[in-house]
Parts: sequence; structure tokens; C-alpha cells
Amino acid sequence: MSASRRSGATDELGPDEPQPGREGSDGSDLLAALLDGMDAALCAFAADGVVTHWNREAERILGWTAAEAVGRRGFAGWAVRSADAAEVEARLMSAMDAPGRQVHEFALLTKDGGRVLVRTQSAAVRGPDGKPAGVYCAFSEVHAQIDLERSIALSEALLEDASWGVVLVDADLRPAVVNAHAARALGAGRTSVLGRPLGELLSQGVEELESALTHVLAEGAPPAPAEMWVSVRTPEGERRRCWRSGFVRLASPLSEEPVPLGVGWMFQDVTEARQGEQEASLLRFRAQQLHRAARAAAECEDPAEAATVHLDFALAGFADHALIDRVADGRADDAEAAGRVRLVRIAATPSGAPGPSRLVGRAGLPVRYGEEHPAVQCVTRIGSVRAAAGSVTAEEARAWALARQWPADAVHALCTVLRSRGRTLGAVTFLRGAGRNAFERSDAVYAEDVAVHIAAALDLAELTGEAGAGADGP
Repeated sequence: MSASRRSGATDELGPDEPQPGREGSDGSDLLAALLDGMDAALCAFAADGVVTHWNREAERILGWTAAEAVGRRGFAGWAVRSADAAEVEARLMSAMDAPGRQVHEFALLTKDGGRVLVRTQSAAVRGPDGKPAGVYCAFSEVHAQIDLERSIALSEALLEDASWGVVLVDADLRPAVVNAHAARALGAGRTSVLGRPLGELLSQGVEELESALTHVLAEGAPPAPAEMWVSVRTPEGERRRCWRSGFVRLASPLSEEPVPLGVGWMFQDVTEARQGEQEASLLRFRAQQLHRAARAAAECEDPAEAATVHLDFALAGFADHALIDRVADGRADDAEAAGRVRLVRIAATPSGAPGPSRLVGRAGLPVRYGEEHPAVQCVTRIGSVRAAAGSVTAEEARAWALARQWPADAVHALCTVLRSRGRTLGAVTFLRGAGRNAFERSDAVYAEDVAVHIAAALDLAELTGEAGAGADGP
């Protein structure tokens, strides 16, 4: 066996013949390095079936070295059972006369006597004259090939047909690949989001998301999914969504040291479920507050004090300030007929340190409300009225609140009418600061439930002649 054949890389020229176009052994050394660097096992046969090439991956799978394999005729007696040798050789060498590649599966023998099921791809090697001069065969263990195919199929399915969002984020925290579901969730097309900063896609929650992605790049995948509230920028406006997100770090399998390629981000929209849970929890809490307030008010000897008890229990988690205004002289209907409603403040939460609401207004002086004041409108319409300072500066919001005789930090208001025995008694006003959201319809329903209890207590106080009793003054 010649030295060139033992090296594992020869050609169809004789071992002692000079190779045209080459100087020294540079060409064969380069070919040997390329073959040995391949991830797939590779062998090649001359037209007469003699093994001419055998790389290191083939040696790893079967155990036969290049020196032991190159120069043998076929696989019979060493890499294939003798009974199967003819069939295997025929299937491999048939590639010389067939166009393109041929794929086969069969069992090969390892050097220690074991059997390995491999999948091969074989094709003809053409000589300078264009005629078949041999066959090359690339092979790998079937289970490794199946694992690779499964991985490719899984990635394609995730990026095409998955019912949840899949985004591949590069190391610069920009989307590199998105599936159709994620593109719809982001309110854009699959190509229009690629390479854009996340801040251009999300208006709120982007800092939390980028922090999570950075952590995954540095530390790896978190142990459990995380839920994040974000606001998505869409042509129709911003949409508030809750995404249950999982993260995995992507690393290159081709390098010895893990090189981060980015982060795989998978998410599912759970907005409706979370909103339903929040609403149910809020309803339970408010029902408990109404129950506790009723029990505490039942222990009050003064019905007017019972009204402030209901007010204080309603404030928890609902508003920052509250106050009660009563129609002057108890003649709301007459005042409405005359086109003028006068209200007297009888209870309010303290404006300084937190504490229970106080009874005020012993002097009975009307509050300086204009005809367009929300509390006056509430009494006139016999319904709830919501008001807000809007998008203004802090100084403008302060002036807005003081002009309505409210605490200076109020920016959202909800006024609800007080009625008992078919009469309008006044209004209760709940106020929120800038750190809270504006009042919604569900808040008005709760305020109306509280107003029913307050109105009943004030009506009882009037009947017993104790309305305003114990007040501290205007």
C-alpha cells in the first residue's frame, strides 16, 4: 500500500506519478484537512470499489482508522457482514450510473464487532472526461440524523404553525426571526419588525423585557415562565397586553466555547385570563369591604358617624380622598325646580396625615360650587358623574382641583348621588391622585353601592335629629 493511500487522501493518479498543477504535497494536505474537519463521516471509492478516502468522523463512528480502511476493496469482511456485502456494494456503486444523490440505510460493522445503523448519501465522482471515476459516500448514525431532522422540523414548525409567539432575538436585542403569531401580536408584518429596537414596537414594558433578555444572554434560561404587561404600538393605537413568556439562550453548536447567538423568546397572550382574575379579585375585595363596613356601622350610636365609617371602608384601594356634600335645608327637589342647588359639606377625609373621616359643616354654610361643578351635576341629574384634569401640567392640575374645592393633588373625580326614600340628599365624591388610573364604569357601580349605605345613614340621622351632631366646625 502506498504512502499516499495510507494518508487517507489519494486521487486516481498513480502513487508515484507527479500531479499536474500542484507543487509538493500542499494540495493533498489541504484535501486531507478539509475531509478530517467535516462533521459527517465520508469515504470514497474508485471505480473498481477500492476505498480511496476515509476521514476522522468515519473513524469515530466505526473505529477503523484511515490507514486500516484506505486501499481495501469494498466493505466485505471488515465494515459489513459477508452476507450483506454484495448488496451493500451494489447499492453504493449504483450511484455511478444514477443522476444526483442516492440515500440508503444499512448496518455497518465497527472495529470491535458492534453494528451501527447508518444513513448514507452517495453520488458519482466525475473524471476530467466527465465519465464516472468513482463514488463518494457521506454517512451518519441514523439516530443522529433523525435527531437533526427532528430539530429542523421543530424549528420550522415553531416559526410557521405554532399557536404562540416565537421570536429569535439577536445579541443586540433586536428581532431576527418572528413567526406569524408573534407578528400579529406585535401589530406588524413578519419582515417589518426584523432588526428594529423593541422600543419601537412597545411603548410600555420594554425595559422589563430587555432586562429579561439581557439576563438570559448572561446567565441562561430562567427556571420558570414570567408574565409581563406591555403596551403594543399598533396603527389603531396602543394595546395593553399580558404575555406569559419563556426564554432560552441560543448558542452556536459549531464552536468549542458556547458563543451566544441570541435568545429564543416564546410567549402566549394571557390578557383576558389575567383581567378576569383581577376583576374577580377586585369584586371579592369590594364585597368584603361592604360587608365589613356594614358590621362596623351597625355598632355606631350616631348615624352620621356610621356614614363616615362607610366612607372610610370604601377608600381602601379605591380612592385617595372622599367627601360628602348634603343638599342645603334638605330641599333638593325645590332647589332643582328653581335651577339652583346648594350643597353643604358635612364630612371629609383629612387633608394631611391619614386618619378617619371627620364630620364638618356645623355652621351649615354652602360650599362655593358653580353650576357646572360635578357634584352639582350629579345631584341635578340624579346619577354618577366622572371628571378628570386631563393631560395638563402639575400646576394646571392643582389649579383645576382647587377651583372645585378639592384637595390640591386630586386629578380624577367620581361624584355619586345620595338618595333615600325617593329623595335626593346630596352627593359623595371620591378623588384620586396622579398615581392612579381614572375612574371607570365598574368604579361607578361600586361607588353607587357605597352611596346607598351612606344615604341610609344620613336619612336616619335626619330622622333622629342627629345630622351634623358632634361636627368640628366648617
